[in-house]
Amino acid sequence: MDSKPLLQDRPPAYNAVPGAYDYGSIPAAAPPAAGFQPPAPPPYQGYPAASSGYPAATSGYPTAQPAYSSTYTIVQPSVVVVGGCPACRVGVLEDDFTCLGIMCAIFFFPLGILFCLALRQRRCPNCGATFG
Repeated sequence: MDSKPLLQDRPPAYNAVPGAYDYGSIPAAAPPAAGFQPPAPPPYQGYPAASSGYPAATSGYPTAQPAYSSTYTIVQPSVVVVGGCPACRVGVLEDDFTCLGIMCAIFFFPLGILFCLALRQRRCPNCGATFG
């Protein structure tokens, strides 16, 4: 026989069960007691007149517009490159050892290496400027 459920075997629709899952509904208000009158709202009094000592209402915007020029000033951000050449601002400085530093490293071998490191120059490969 066929194992498909019949229409009668299906569960009921959610809205067919009255009040079973009524979590979000607001209960109806109870009728007011006999003879109960809610309080009347206060009468409208309006805004006070300008002659009553209050300043006149303003819009908050200035009445005259300032004159602006039609030229723009573009501010270029400065980018600082670590080890960049201060002369041309394009190249990156490289370390070069001087002739005196190399001679000190050769002739005064253990201590001369310190002199060689102390006597180095920084040179820009782009513009050829030397520093230090």
